[in-house]
Amino acid sequence: MFIAIARPAVEPQGPDAVAVPGSPAIHDLTPRALHARLLANAAQRRLRGLERKACGRAEDADYWLHAVPVAVKKASALREERSFAPLP
Repeated sequence: MFIAIARPAVEPQGPDAVAVPGSPAIHDLTPRALHARLLANAAQRRLRGLERKACGRAEDADYWLHAVPVAVKKASALREERSFAPLP
């Protein structure tokens, strides 16, 4: 039996550490960067929910729109827990 290793049909491009196999993960984000990522995630979830609602997919829209406050709560909890002041 022969096994052929084929390349994926779509090659990821860009600096996304999750999408590019073999690239190093960024473990230590600054509090500001993590906060910004959480808020961007919330915005993407909201847009995805609105797209699903416009397509008539109510169940998907409900899921994504209910996921938005979770990301916002995580971002606000981060602001309470860590200082955003620059390091000395």
